[in-house]
Amino acid sequence: MNALQRDLKRLVPMVEAAGAARAAADPHRQKLHVQPSVGWLNDPNGLCQIGDEYHVFYQYGPFDPTGGVKHWGHVRSRDLFHWEHLPVMLYPDEPFDCHGVYSGSALVEDGMLYLYYTGNVKHPGEYDYIKQGRGHNVCLATSRDAIHLDNKRCLMYNQDYPAGLTCHVRDPKVFALDGRYYMVLGARTLDDHGEVLVFESADKLHWNHINTITTPKAFGYMWECPDLFELDGQWFLAVSPQGIACQNVYGCGYFALQGDWRTDCTLSEFHALDDGFDYYAPQSFAAADGRRIQFGWMGMPDADYTNPTVEYGWQHCLTLPRVLTQDGNGCLLQAPAAELNALRGEARQPADGETVETDPCFDLTASPAGDFVLTIANGLTLTYTEADRTCTLRFTDAAIAAGRTERKAVLDAPCRSLRVVGDASSLEIFLNDGAAVLSTRYYPAAGKVAVQLCGAGSTLYSLSI
Repeated sequence: MNALQRDLKRLVPMVEAAGAARAAADPHRQKLHVQPSVGWLNDPNGLCQIGDEYHVFYQYGPFDPTGGVKHWGHVRSRDLFHWEHLPVMLYPDEPFDCHGVYSGSALVEDGMLYLYYTGNVKHPGEYDYIKQGRGHNVCLATSRDAIHLDNKRCLMYNQDYPAGLTCHVRDPKVFALDGRYYMVLGARTLDDHGEVLVFESADKLHWNHINTITTPKAFGYMWECPDLFELDGQWFLAVSPQGIACQNVYGCGYFALQGDWRTDCTLSEFHALDDGFDYYAPQSFAAADGRRIQFGWMGMPDADYTNPTVEYGWQHCLTLPRVLTQDGNGCLLQAPAAELNALRGEARQPADGETVETDPCFDLTASPAGDFVLTIANGLTLTYTEADRTCTLRFTDAAIAAGRTERKAVLDAPCRSLRVVGDASSLEIFLNDGAAVLSTRYYPAAGKVAVQLCGAGSTLYSLSI
């Protein structure tokens, strides 16, 4: 342990303890979601299952709810909803990661936890920190008990990547396949073309570049947080491309792959993973029972809307855990993990057009057969029109929107299923069994929340945790 790590290990718990009461007083503190005890949260990192425990790490700025130098925060759970906060796992305390331990992934093997991440370094001087002046290093940390750090090292520096790239090469996702290890890294070329680099290793330490996955024409200038995975024989590449035309500041979605991604493959059209206001940088992992479980950051970089939780010293959360399946046509479906159902209270069945008052944490399901309008907290509507198969999420009360306005999801088929999971300050809306999703933060007044669905009956559960 070096001196900086020793001091950070003392300082971070002090900051967390000092800010705990202030954060707890926020009426918009979430109940169902992973959130920071204080400060800032962004990308999910290092998702894995060890024995009967799920571990989630995340980008964590304990000193500043608007950002700051990144650590890796850490929580664990046995059921994906009751989360225990653990001490920070990774600190920015080495020359190769001194300006932030950026995003990455986990590999669990033979009782050892391997955490691959990007070490961010900004060299002093007059640089643009895009084409010069920045180090984005692939680093590895190991732990025998998933709580205490054994050691960390740098495996690759920028000069170890292929030629023609900017300094922006980051977010390693590592997995094992057929006795080998593979890593994908998001990258930005010198001519502003987003791509994903594929590396191979025999020992988890020494890596060789074997392929680059991209589009024939530039599709955004940077592909962040790549996630390469297989479902029922179909491979998918999820990325968060910066610089594409979309409703949000940055996009987030996936390609279905044809061919061998290790040598030569083609990409399908790009599909959005979430059309809401607050969703970015998703990552997934394979659970012991075979499910592929995904978490996203319930936020958006550089957005012009805000979160009033900052006044209480914290900001952002992760999405609910979502189970990914595929529809057989190269499209992904997302659904809340089934463990959520154990939190349901007694079912209520509001009639078409009936307004009911419910706890802020709720789970609503419906099977519409045509147009419908869902109104929540008298200030947000979800409107579906059968004629154009469009769902529009619109804020009508600026007080609960915090700058959010309108988002749309266009469906491939008529909407025949609707599910909305609410928390104290979030809504996650699943359409057609998760073929389309809209996620948003929102900030209703404290107390019960009014819910009205016109166009269909529904089933409504309160959720307790």
